[in-house]
Order: sequence, then C-alpha cells, then structure tokens
Amino acid sequence: MEQKPRPFITVELDIRPVPPRQRHPLIDATFDGLKPGEAFVLVNDHDPKPLHYAFQHERPGRFTWEYLEQGPDIWRVRIGKTE
Repeated sequence: MEQKPRPFITVELDIRPVPPRQRHPLIDATFDGLKPGEAFVLVNDHDPKPLHYAFQHERPGRFTWEYLEQGPDIWRVRIGKTE
C-alpha cells in the first residue's frame, strides 16, 4: 500500500499563552499562510476537537489533521494544507 507523504512542517504554533479570543484568528492566519503540502503543529492545553469541527465545516477536504500527542497536559496536532 502506498503511503501519502506527510506535509512539510513550517512552524510550531503554541497557543497556550495566547488569550482565548485571539486563538482562532491566529490559527486561521497561520493555516491561510501555508502553501499546499505545508503544515504547522498546533500546541494546546486541551483537545482542539472543536477546531477540527470548524475546519471540517469551513475547509472541507482542504486540510489534514494528525494528532502527534494527546494529553493529558498537552496536545500537539499537525495541521496541513492539501490545496
């Protein structure tokens, strides 16, 4: 079985110190700045599942989502741009 190449990580975005109101705009800007095939690693203090749902709604089929670490104190997710 052929494996798809993983997106190239361009930045690690630790949003833990960012005020909650500023988190989603910062994440959106980081994603929007990616080129196809690039990714960033999101670091958070809780499971960003609501963000995943938002991406599914706003960017269907245009992103990848891979958990690299899943709590209990830190979550790391590789979010890639597919197009």
